[in-house]
Amino acid sequence: MMSEHEIEFDQQLAGVPDALQRLWTPHRMVYIGGENKPGDSSEGECPFCRSPKRDDAEALIVHRGELCYVVLNLYPYNPGHLLVCPYRHVSLYTDLNDDEREEFGVLTQTAMRVIADVSHPDGFNIGMNQGAVAGAGIAAHLHQHVVPRWGGDANFLPVVGRTKALPQLLADTRALLAEGWQRHSD
Repeated sequence: MMSEHEIEFDQQLAGVPDALQRLWTPHRMVYIGGENKPGDSSEGECPFCRSPKRDDAEALIVHRGELCYVVLNLYPYNPGHLLVCPYRHVSLYTDLNDDEREEFGVLTQTAMRVIADVSHPDGFNIGMNQGAVAGAGIAAHLHQHVVPRWGGDANFLPVVGRTKALPQLLADTRALLAEGWQRHSD
């Protein structure tokens, strides 16, 4: 029970208390503020070009192919939200050569199988945003989203609270998916 002084102090900081509980997600301000966005569209500024040069666990890479790789989304919609990226710095699907397009598709299929094996989702959203006007956060480097979905996962939090509750840390999700990928590679 809060003292009268604590209630008064709380009201000064947070306004008049109401019946709502708040789930604070201040880490999202980095994304909203664009702190990790590239300064320009060059390869040197591109996070999808820099990631493969780092350690898999540090970069959240789940699998490395010959021409493309699979990485966890740093700002996921759901646990297990993966991105399939070519190593080559291209912005459009039509820029992929035949070999890249083939591996890109195979990795997308494998990502779905791995997520299904590890997390048992009810469905998936698969998609690419081509260009900034189409919603691509990093428009200069092609990437395809593989988002696992569960019945009821789009509850009131994103709609009313503009917040997404993610029950698993990215490092834990990466470890589960990397281990699952090994099972699907054998």
